[in-house]
Amino acid sequence: MINLKGACMFGQSGGPTSVINSSAAGVFTEALSQDNITAVYGAEHGIVGILNEKFFDISKEDQRELDLLKYTPSSALGSVRYKLKDADVDDTDYKRILEVFKKYNVRYFFYNGGNDSMDTCNKISKYMQKSGWDINVIGVPKTIDNDLYGTDHCPGYASAAKYIANTVMEVNLDAKVYDTPMVCIIEAMGRHAGWLTAAAALAKVNGLGADLIYLPEVDFDIDKFVEDVKNVCAKNGNKCIAVVSEGIHNKDGQLICESFGPAAARDSFGHAQLGGVASILANLIKEKTGFKTRGIELSLMQRCGAHLASKTDVEEAFEAGAEAVRAAVRGETDKMVIFERHFDEKGNYYNKNVLMPLEYAANTEKKVPLGWINEEGNNISDDFIAYALPLIQGDAKAPLENGLPRFARLKKVYAK
Repeated sequence: MINLKGACMFGQSGGPTSVINSSAAGVFTEALSQDNITAVYGAEHGIVGILNEKFFDISKEDQRELDLLKYTPSSALGSVRYKLKDADVDDTDYKRILEVFKKYNVRYFFYNGGNDSMDTCNKISKYMQKSGWDINVIGVPKTIDNDLYGTDHCPGYASAAKYIANTVMEVNLDAKVYDTPMVCIIEAMGRHAGWLTAAAALAKVNGLGADLIYLPEVDFDIDKFVEDVKNVCAKNGNKCIAVVSEGIHNKDGQLICESFGPAAARDSFGHAQLGGVASILANLIKEKTGFKTRGIELSLMQRCGAHLASKTDVEEAFEAGAEAVRAAVRGETDKMVIFERHFDEKGNYYNKNVLMPLEYAANTEKKVPLGWINEEGNNISDDFIAYALPLIQGDAKAPLENGLPRFARLKKVYAK
């Protein structure tokens, strides 16, 4: 809808990243400059904040603090994992959202998240169209998992990938200082898509890569894993660095983290809460070899490590948010901002923002191409490195205060 005039609402959803707030900064900065946008609101805890009528008046924030969002990890407004039922099954939430939108004359809605968040965004967009409420809805991509369909890559992935590659390099040096056997198994996030785990391959660019890498795109064989580790140790002075995805599974589809213990708990979307596979495999290798082992679970650190954020990632995340606002004001709706990879005449990478229908991104996963995984299923090809290396370039750090990062401090004044 063109020439809409009214307020905009922005929400964050799903797992945080080190650059999700950079997208928020892009949305807020651009929205505050638009004549057609009469008020800028930030929902507290995503869609739940709208349902509870709890959101912040962003016009009350200092511009310096909004600028600092670019370098502040996690979700500044608070995140949520809340699944909207289909409107034809139960439209209670949708009626409440429409009620709030009408009360505050919300004509622009931006939701920042991954697959499930884009599903929420799409459902709200479709319901508003059906209800006759004129509103432009744009999804802002986010996920360290890098598994959103249609986009070359996702805001948040590059910084997490950079963190993982750095950590692999540092662990590689640390674990090999003694003249005794050592096997380190590092666990990265990744439920069905192994983009984060594959990032360990970037470490070999500087000669400190992992010896073995296992992604959930390929079935995981415990016995073969033990043999792989033994073979590496035999060639490498009884030292081995292996990186595994938390979502690795056997040929029957059973998660390795569940094959040695109770079934994982489930979130509101039905996703298993993963973790612990590094410790399981470390104990197994110790039992089979007698070697000293360490299981290292990167857990939240890989997604909140803003001190290793990619400048490219930070800037692209900001622009994704800003472009979402510009697109909505132009009259676009029911779309998501996606990234297109380009190279200039000198071979330098650059990104172009384009739009894609929301329904394509909702609940669709993009996995690592099988051609980028070696035939043994235990390492990654140089094709992946060529893909990921341009994305991790540059540093973007918060200014220091007392020798520590000065992150954004929002006032969070509730809208009335």
